[in-house]
Amino acid sequence: MAVAMRGGSLRSHGCQHTCRPFRAASKIDRVRTPNLPAPRHSARRPATSTALQLSGCITALATPFTAAGDIDLPAWQRLLQEQLDAGIHGVVVAGSTGEAAALFDAEFDTLLRSAVEQVGGRIPVLAGTGQSNTAKTIEANRRAAALGADGVLVVTPPYVRPTQSGLLAHFRAVADEGRLPVVLYNVPGRTGCDLAAETCGELSLHPNIVGIKEARADAERMNALLPLRRKEFAVLSGDDPTAARAMLAGADGIVSVASNVVPNAFRRLCQLALGGDADAAEEFDARLHALYHFLGIESNPIPVKALLALNGIGHGLRLPLQPLSSAHAAEAQRLHADIIQLEQRSRILAA
Repeated sequence: MAVAMRGGSLRSHGCQHTCRPFRAASKIDRVRTPNLPAPRHSARRPATSTALQLSGCITALATPFTAAGDIDLPAWQRLLQEQLDAGIHGVVVAGSTGEAAALFDAEFDTLLRSAVEQVGGRIPVLAGTGQSNTAKTIEANRRAAALGADGVLVVTPPYVRPTQSGLLAHFRAVADEGRLPVVLYNVPGRTGCDLAAETCGELSLHPNIVGIKEARADAERMNALLPLRRKEFAVLSGDDPTAARAMLAGADGIVSVASNVVPNAFRRLCQLALGGDADAAEEFDARLHALYHFLGIESNPIPVKALLALNGIGHGLRLPLQPLSSAHAAEAQRLHADIIQLEQRSRILAA
């Protein structure tokens, strides 16, 4: 049974644009944009199926904690509902934005089970399962499959820095044995190794590898990956500040951090960019530059969780990460007021 979405992360980065404040409404608020098709999704799928087509805006969810440091399940459920209500095209549970390294196995299970129960059957739910060890990654994938995930986002093995040959062997073993469709995830700034475009090309031929989230911001890397795009293999940006450029060049969508706090705005950005309206997409994207800058001001997910906290979702992070420093508190407050307005405007335009 197929999961089809045609239409649809931000990690810590430096701002790659001249950061500008949000602008008032302009011609792009009136432009007609193509509606992305509603996701068609099956809540259950045979373990070996690869009928998972991803596009549009997929949110790499932050994990809300209580003031005592436990999983805040009501806040998690609220975050999921806000994503669904905004028309987001998929979610990632327990990725790097979700502080996966700080989660215990039982907490991973709770978060994934809750997401599947709340939004499964309507949008795809991906689980972040990548480990530094291949056998552990396969084990995590099997747990995700048992909990009802639709696919897995598997980062290049952190810290161990395998060769390209090692990456080929790793991802092929994971795809062979993990029981779920695999989305590759390349973020060398965090992991210490880079999945080369040529290696990705070889992996894209595996029937159970269905896409890549590419978090390198350079246009050359995205241009090298775009020829791999086809119905069975999606190329997704993993860098919010360059996502519009990537989609206008042909990428299928974005796995986003920013969409935790501006899901309606990011869905509209995807509509414009995937619809090929370059002028409108670039003008709308400019409204988000101040947010992009703020989300890179400290390590991800510190800034996005500060904004979520201002929305009443969550109360901080787990060590060694700490809350946003007081030096940036005023900027967070100003930005929060701006993004509330942008979200309200984007909801009106989508109605």
